Amino acid sequence: MDPDMDARAAKTAAAVVSNSAGTARPALRPPAHACDCHMHIYDPRFPAERPASRLQTQATVTDYRQLQHRLGTSRVVIVQPAAYVTDNRVTLDAIAQFGDSARGVAVVHPDVDDAALATLAAGGIRGIRFSVFDPRTAATAVEMIEPLAHRVAPLGWHVQLHMRGDQIAAHAALLRRLPCPIVFDHMGRLPQPEGTRHEAFAVIRDLIQTGRAWVKLSGAYLDSRVGPPGYDDAAEVARTFIALAPDRVVWGSDWPHPTEAHKPDDAVLFDLLSVWAPDAGAVRRILVENPQALYGFPALAAA
Repeated sequence: MDPDMDARAAKTAAAVVSNSAGTARPALRPPAHACDCHMHIYDPRFPAERPASRLQTQATVTDYRQLQHRLGTSRVVIVQPAAYVTDNRVTLDAIAQFGDSARGVAVVHPDVDDAALATLAAGGIRGIRFSVFDPRTAATAVEMIEPLAHRVAPLGWHVQLHMRGDQIAAHAALLRRLPCPIVFDHMGRLPQPEGTRHEAFAVIRDLIQTGRAWVKLSGAYLDSRVGPPGYDDAAEVARTFIALAPDRVVWGSDWPHPTEAHKPDDAVLFDLLSVWAPDAGAVRRILVENPQALYGFPALAAA
């Protein structure tokens, strides 16, 4: 048998990743220490409190390492999945498996005590998430954001918000009062076709310009009306945020894509970053330097 054919077959087989379409590696070659700042781990060793809440299979640390290998990333931020509500053991366990190359974002309720917060901090948690875009299924509520923000601000944590654009606009005054940094999920969930013309964009823009907010470049498929491969309407939003504040954006895969019945191609999603960002320096900032600043990864030695 042709040895080159064997090698190509082995390379293709190694690139197969659960919860991800396609097998090819991305064209973008990420810099060392590149970070995926938004993904989830689902591990059957930990019972889900809400199994009906988009519980995913084949989404363990071992499964995700295959995606890291395919994309070429090495650092990761694990976001607590809705299915586990406030039982953050699955996220803490995943952080421990990855070691110092991982950080996490937890979900807590206002009755969390200081000892529990200290345990989360020691386990690598650097923020808390409020996924309230669908109040019918949310594990948290908007009313929890401000009191919990005051609890975690002394820890140096941020609050991560998964809110629809209309919710961001409606709660602008609340967001401006928060005492800690804000991280907006999935490019602020600005609805299309309005995109950056939606009133929520101005709220996020103002918070970024005052140094109080960050944006995750993730979930291009969530609000796009154009769809793959380019998600051109979402691309306009991403490019606008990068141009506005290249030091305030991070990238995330959103693997294992719990909202999607048909899983996207993660290589295609990763390659979008090289289309959105103006040059290799911006890509490095988004993948390495910004995550280091936001999540407290170890500083890199000077070249």
